[in-house]
Amino acid sequence: MSQPLVENKTAVLILQHPQEQDRVLGTARLVCTTLAHATLTVGLSWRNLGHALGSPAEAKEWGVLYLGSAQARKAGGGPLIALDRKSEPLADQQTARRGLRGIVALDGNWAQAKALWWRNPWLTRLRRFVVVPDGPSLYGDLRREARADAVSTLEAVALALSVLEGDPAVREKLLVPFRALLAEARATGMHDGRRDRRRRPFRP
Repeated sequence: MSQPLVENKTAVLILQHPQEQDRVLGTARLVCTTLAHATLTVGLSWRNLGHALGSPAEAKEWGVLYLGSAQARKAGGGPLIALDRKSEPLADQQTARRGLRGIVALDGNWAQAKALWWRNPWLTRLRRFVVVPDGPSLYGDLRREARADAVSTLEAVALALSVLEGDPAVREKLLVPFRALLAEARATGMHDGRRDRRRRPFRP
């Protein structure tokens, strides 16, 4: 029996680097099959937010899960911190979240996420948020990350939504299928390599 969709109030748009879409343990598709309002777009660049989303959207009503900075993370006040253009935490965090209709997440390793950021200048017009995880990624030793505080796209989105919607249950519901995927991976000896495109498409 499939898990019912999580009715998120804040829409999610995931921009996925093309080289990330074949990862066996990638989480972008899992986010979109779990959330009622989520869109996955694969590519390198788009004209604007509406082009990436596939429907009209106002940049001022959307935020982006920024790549973050050590300074913002050390400032505390997490797990989701709104930043100014200099990557400094904003004084009024509540106002920074007000009227937010959606968030954009960049899916890929650190180098790929940076490439998406620099190739899409319109992202700089969105509100910036940095996720401050409260623990290591559930990936554990299944996937290597460039930074110790890095988490999966699903974990970052789940944490952000739990704050924006004031409901910790949203995070927990998103983590259920992710935990199941990781349990299966450990039980079968699966590793985070690339899927063979000649086989049936992976469906979480």
